[in-house]
Amino acid sequence: MDYFPLFTDIKQKECLVVGGGEIAFRKASALLRAGSNVTIVAPEICDNVQDLAENAACKIVQQKYQNSFLDNKILVIAATDIRSLNEQVFSDANDRNIPVNVVDNPDLCTFIFPAIVERGPMTIAVCSNGNAPVLGRLLRAKIESIIPFQYGRLAELAQKYRAKVKSAFSNTNQRRDFWESVFEGKVAEKVFDGEFEQAEEMLNQKLETDSFPQEQRGEVYLVGAGPGDPELLTFKALRLMQQADVVIYDRLVTPEILDLTRRDAHKIYVGKKSKYHCVPQKDINSLLLEYAEKGHRVLRLKGGDPFIFGRGGEEAEELVKRQIPFQVVPGITSAAGASTYSGIPLTHRDYSHSVTFVTGHLKNDTCDLNWKALAQPGQTLVIYMGLAGLATISTQLVNHGLPDSTPVALVQNATRGNQKVVIGNLSNIEKVAKENEVVSPALIFVGEVINLYGTLKQTNQSRQMSDAHGNLALERKSA
Repeated sequence: MDYFPLFTDIKQKECLVVGGGEIAFRKASALLRAGSNVTIVAPEICDNVQDLAENAACKIVQQKYQNSFLDNKILVIAATDIRSLNEQVFSDANDRNIPVNVVDNPDLCTFIFPAIVERGPMTIAVCSNGNAPVLGRLLRAKIESIIPFQYGRLAELAQKYRAKVKSAFSNTNQRRDFWESVFEGKVAEKVFDGEFEQAEEMLNQKLETDSFPQEQRGEVYLVGAGPGDPELLTFKALRLMQQADVVIYDRLVTPEILDLTRRDAHKIYVGKKSKYHCVPQKDINSLLLEYAEKGHRVLRLKGGDPFIFGRGGEEAEELVKRQIPFQVVPGITSAAGASTYSGIPLTHRDYSHSVTFVTGHLKNDTCDLNWKALAQPGQTLVIYMGLAGLATISTQLVNHGLPDSTPVALVQNATRGNQKVVIGNLSNIEKVAKENEVVSPALIFVGEVINLYGTLKQTNQSRQMSDAHGNLALERKSA
């Protein structure tokens, strides 16, 4: 984050704009809308700037810039097309520790102007660190299109009743629950319909009738975060991620996804990796129960899907025993993400009529699987958490009937920007994995569908993912 986002009050504060053209007009107009007193300095000014003189808060000085114009100013904007003058304004303001912005010159700025969406007292700012203002404006337009103007009236209603709600509910969680029921319920619907008096009447009724026990049970959200790409999250997952005030997350949750949770949420890392558990499963279960029974909304954020090798079933069992309400939100399992992002379909009429998901790491830390059932032709085998047992897996599959030339793919960091795909076969995959330094998290794919890898991977080349190959000669066949 190159610039820290900060909203500041400039009402009746003295600001300076150096320049007299259209850009200076736009910047000065924005400052005037925010309630500041603006002085515009330039030898020549355009008609629009001249029209600003009708505003009592605007003063126009038609002469060259001088250092003295910075006296008593709290903010400075340079909007000229003269580089030397812009540099002088920047230097003078810097010497006085006055925030300064030189338009279209990020290297001469101590603050920058974001693209702004205004909804009454609510202001949304989009910042590109001064490097892509056009992109910022495009994003602002998208935000404008999805946020109704009546959100401003809803914010005004909240502002009006904030103190009253605070006195009615002493508990922070109670106030949060009350406001969420307002913003997502019938009161908000009335505001959106333009029926403001009815909305206020309903809000007052709600204040009189709503009551919350001092101690109430919370709720647990078992949410699948998918394999890593934030764009693969579901809408429901995002909504619950924003509601939770406690987040319990594991190692497979990427920082980009964790950043989508509430900023003020209490975050607890319980990550696991091969042969090492940061927090044992029984302790994770206890954390879910502890925080939920204190009235918190607890987000158990898991990589992949909670009910596919995610131990979500074990956690749900404990919640049922204690009668704690919970929701389970499916996520795109790692196998599906790795399959599509690497160009290896799980099923294909020419290669595979079924797919089997299996974990290579059992509860007793063994890799003792039903090898006869797994070593079947005409299917795709996906093995989770099997990298440590790769040698055993390869040997057992060959011993139980699969040819040692059967294609194998290892997909590391599936769907992420650093995804790696390693191709080999049952006879050499252990060697190929070591040569290419494959580490967890990685999935193992076994089956003839891997012959399509070279053909279909081109759809994901734009993600700049790295590939490595063993001694397997891939047959280039059309899908």
